[in-house]
Amino acid sequence: QIQLVESGGRSVQAGDSLRLSCAASGRTFSSYTVGWFRQAPGKEREFVAGITKSGNSQYYAESVKGRFTISRDNAKKMVSLQMNSLKPEESAIYYCAASDTPSAQALARGIDIDHWGQGTQVTVSS
Repeated sequence: QIQLVESGGRSVQAGDSLRLSCAASGRTFSSYTVGWFRQAPGKEREFVAGITKSGNSQYYAESVKGRFTISRDNAKKMVSLQMNSLKPEESAIYYCAASDTPSAQALARGIDIDHWGQGTQVTVSS
C-alpha cells in the first residue's frame, strides 16, 4: 500500500512553466507504474503522462507531448511533472496515480489503478 500526496499546483500565466510533485509513502513505490491525470470542471478525468516502474519508459497524451516531462526518483519515492508552455485550457486539478500494470499505456487507459492522490489545483490565466 502506498499513499500519494501532490504538491506544486498554483496560478500561473499562459506560457509559464510549472513543476508538480507527488510524494509517496510506503515501501513499494518502485513496484508501481505511476502517472498524472487531470480533471477540469465539468469534464472527465483525462490521462496526462505516465512512467514505468524503473523510469525507463514514459508515455504522454498527444496534447502535452514536447511540453510536459514526467520523471521519477524511486529512492526519494517521488514522481514529478514538468509542464512548460502552459495553456489556459490546461487549468484543472492534477492527480497522481499508481498502478500495478507494468505498462504506462495501460495506466493511461485506467487499468489497475489502485491509488490516487488528493489532487493539486493548476490554474492558467490568459
